[in-house]
Amino acid sequence: CSRPQKVCLCPFLPIHPLKVSTCLYIIQHPAEESRVLRTVPLLAACLPPEKCKILVGRRFSEDRYPELATVCRNPNTLILYPGAAATNLEEVAVMSSSPSVMIIIDGTWSQAKDIFYKNPLFQLPKQVQLKTNISSQYVIRTQPTNTCLSTLECAAVALTIMEKNKSIQETILRPLQALCSFQLQHGAQIHHSKEHLLKNGLYDKPMPKNKRKLRRMELLVNNVKI
Repeated sequence: CSRPQKVCLCPFLPIHPLKVSTCLYIIQHPAEESRVLRTVPLLAACLPPEKCKILVGRRFSEDRYPELATVCRNPNTLILYPGAAATNLEEVAVMSSSPSVMIIIDGTWSQAKDIFYKNPLFQLPKQVQLKTNISSQYVIRTQPTNTCLSTLECAAVALTIMEKNKSIQETILRPLQALCSFQLQHGAQIHHSKEHLLKNGLYDKPMPKNKRKLRRMELLVNNVKI
């Protein structure tokens, strides 16, 4: 895990990489690559290298990424991004029997939105979303809402559904739980979601002047899906 011995996460990683048929392509925003407490390295440590491929960037053209272009045109490829056009992953998994490829965008919600909509390649795969009410265990980083999940958590839930194996989620979440526990023991604070802070009058930052951002804040307070 490349961490100091006192906070080593290796005991919490699987002894052997998980055997999965689904291949993940993690499209990582460059800003995530420099974060100290990111979750993608933990995800990669749980899976075989050929089943977790990480591409860093903002723009992905067919000329520069021919392999990715081929993947996006594959009818068995899915892209995990919520929205009106997305199908619940559980419905897709029931109908699918062949190995799949899943693309997951790693970044803040605004970064993920920029990558998804400004790269035509990512409009080609079937768009899916997770239908879950579980709360994020990544408590050392602020999430927009109570049910927004980190990249590792999204991958864990998605692989559990695609592989029809409930133990996958538990195995992948174990190092994340340990990471958060170590950080809290060393002075980190629990980060409640922005939704929680707004609803309970605990949000202590200036409210945005931008009308669109202010509207998003209002939707969070009123528990409207955005």
